[in-house]
Amino acid sequence: MASNQDFADFVVGQIQKTGTITTKKMFGEYAIYSNGKIFGLICDNQLYIKPTLSGREYITDVTEAPPYPGAKPSFLIQDKIEDSDWLSELVRITLKELPDPKPKRKKSVKNSKK
Repeated sequence: MASNQDFADFVVGQIQKTGTITTKKMFGEYAIYSNGKIFGLICDNQLYIKPTLSGREYITDVTEAPPYPGAKPSFLIQDKIEDSDWLSELVRITLKELPDPKPKRKKSVKNSKK
């Protein structure tokens, strides 16, 4: 089952104080970014946050599940998804521990002879 835009918008609204939050729709699901850094996924209208040591300590009672078949397990956020302050702090903690995105390589443009 694909996720819907309303749920993605709800999640973004819950964490809007954690940077410039954007989503990218992929295969009916959504990747979630803050300032260009991916930190989570929305799959089947459920929120998954990339696992980090600090995030695990913050959550304490962690539920992990793969967001889609074959994926590595992520933190599945269910009970506290409506707690904007708690969720925003989890995102901030997670972002600090995740590596910065790799710079995109410039595409080379071949000159064509006319």
